[in-house]
Amino acid sequence: MKMLRVPLLMIGLLLCSQGFAATAQQNKMTTCNADATAKSLKGDERKAFMSTCLKAAPAANDAKTLTPQQEKMKTCNADAKTKALTGDARKAFMSDCLKKK
Repeated sequence: MKMLRVPLLMIGLLLCSQGFAATAQQNKMTTCNADATAKSLKGDERKAFMSTCLKAAPAANDAKTLTPQQEKMKTCNADAKTKALTGDARKAFMSDCLKKK
C-alpha cells in the first residue's frame, strides 16, 4: 500500500502542474480572441491575426518579476560566482550575503 502512494502522488503533482502552465497560454488566447472579435475579423484574416497575436511576446505587465528575496539570491549568487567560491566557503558567503542585504 505504501509503495502505491508515491507514484499516485507524483501523478497528481504532474497533473496539477500542467493545469497551472496552461493558464498563461489560455489567458493569451482569450485576449487575442477578444481583440479579433473587436476588430470584426473573420476567415483567413482572423486566422492570420490570431497566429501573429499568439506568437507575440508577452506584454511587460505579464512578464514575471522577481521577489525581493529572489533579487537578493540572484545578486549574492553572482557575487559568489565572480569570487569563484565553492563548497563550504560558498555556503558561508551566501549565508552572510543573504542576511546582510
